[in-house]
Parts: sequence; C-alpha cells; structure tokens
Amino acid sequence: MARVQALDLSVDVLQALLWQYDGAPRLKALLAAKQGWYDRSQTGFWSDWIRDVFDLRTANDFGLTVWAIILNLPLGIPAPASGVRPVWGFGAANQNFENGNFGRLTPASLSLTTEQRRLALRLRYFQLTTNGTVPQINAFLAYLFGAEGSVYVLDTLDMTFATYVFTFTPSPAVLAVLQQFDLLPRPAGVGARVLIIP
Repeated sequence: MARVQALDLSVDVLQALLWQYDGAPRLKALLAAKQGWYDRSQTGFWSDWIRDVFDLRTANDFGLTVWAIILNLPLGIPAPASGVRPVWGFGAANQNFENGNFGRLTPASLSLTTEQRRLALRLRYFQLTTNGTVPQINAFLAYLFGAEGSVYVLDTLDMTFATYVFTFTPSPAVLAVLQQFDLLPRPAGVGARVLIIP
C-alpha cells in the first residue's frame, strides 16, 4: 500500500560556503552554529510534522482533526436526545444525585478514541482514492488489519453486496466505527455486509 515518501529534511548550510572563504574560521564557526540550529529546529519541526500530522498511521489528535476536515468526516458518533420525559432516575420525580435524570435532553456527540479516529480516517481515505476492485480492496484490508487477522471482501457478482469477512472477532472500537460510519470501500451503488467468522 502507499506509504509516506521518505523525505530528506536536512539542510547543509556549509554547502553555501565559497572556496575563497575556506580560511575564515569565524565565518565557518557562524555557519556551523547556524547548521546546528537548522538541525535542531527546522529538521526536527518537519520530522515531527510528518509524524504528528501528515502520516495517518502515527498522527496525534491535532493531526487527526486536520485530516477529518480534509476528508470531511466527523470524528464523533451522534447521540440523539432521549426525549423530554425523564428516562431513568430515583424516586417519584426520577431524579439522580444532581437532581436531574439520566436522560439526554439535547443531541450530543460521543467522541472516538485516537485509534478509532485513525481507523476511520484511513478507511475514509482509501474509500476516496480506490477504484473499488476486489484485489485492491483485499490488499488494503490485509494492510490495515493484517496484524489482527485476515479480513477479505467477497464479490457476489451481481453488484448488490460486497461481503467483508473477518476471520477474527474485531474489537468493540472497530465494530463501533464500522457500524456508525459507512467507510468500507466498495464500488458505487454496492451495499456492504460484514460477516465475523472467527
């Protein structure tokens, strides 16, 4: 699968030193100090940027938020309101210890964990960039879930459903992402089914 291209982030300031200044120790010392600053600041900044933002496999929460905006994927699971009536509580007024009830009067959004965000965004990225062929989808699923077990897609040959077979029991986090978001890659207009056969 596509990986982040290895970039040479180093800057060689001494390369700009002309041969006629080879005998200038103070200029060489200034350029050596400048080279040290570049090594610490500029090279460090870009390597951290690639790790924390650019690479979806290692991005931190800030980087995942940037990717969520780019890929137009909300990073929360909507939780609808429970209704106006008290849902559950103690006593005749259905109140809890804070004098309210355990229901939700307004809609909310449950946030995903960092690993759930990474999984959802990687699935969304592949969904947007794939042509939807079975070999390409199977290669991506092997890349994404390979450490946990085998996952593959079966084509029903009638363009109705793509069946995703998990040969291991996915974690609740993976199941939550797969159930909440329609992110499994497939051709347009084809439905998705998930089979778990450990």
